[in-house]
Formats: sequence, C-alpha cells, structure tokens
Amino acid sequence: MADPLPLPEFACAASGGGWHLLVWVQPGAKKNEFTGVQDGRLRVRLRAPAVENKANKALMAFMAETLGLKQAQISLVSGDTGRRKRLYIITEREPDWTRLATP
Repeated sequence: MADPLPLPEFACAASGGGWHLLVWVQPGAKKNEFTGVQDGRLRVRLRAPAVENKANKALMAFMAETLGLKQAQISLVSGDTGRRKRLYIITEREPDWTRLATP
C-alpha cells in the first residue's frame, strides 16, 4: 500500500476530527480561483465583494464545491473581517487536497 501524501502546508488535522484550512482571501477579483500559497496559506481570489459577509459566504461555497462537500461541512473559525481566515472542515475522510491545486 502506498504511503499517504503529506498534508499541504495550509492544512492540518483538527483535534477531535476534521481539518483546519488556512486561507488568504482576495475579494473583488475577476473570477474565483486558487493562485498559490502565501505565508503558509492557500491564496484564494473571489468574485464576491468584501461587504455584508458576501466574500465569506462565497469562500465557503467555492471551497465546498471544489472539495465535493456540502456547505454545511465548512465553517469559518476566524478571520471574519480580515483576509487571513481559518476554516474548519467536517468530514470523516481526508479531503482530496489536489483539488485545490493552483496553475
């Protein structure tokens, strides 16, 4: 059996199950996309503006869609009003981190 792939630097197992994901968000972009890693965080560009919680909602929807999860499985732990955010992903199996690959 092959060894599991190492976790990306922006993800870690959470105590009690699930996963923490560190992201750096740029709202108001032309399209939703992953653009690499910055300071140990997955860099995400979002079309949604940073007003009235729209960017946070768009981030959850984009991450859920990309990882093949339900939006209810992803929650914002910290960074509600900043660009540096910590997400908590509730899932029994480790997400396929390769889906977050950047160009």
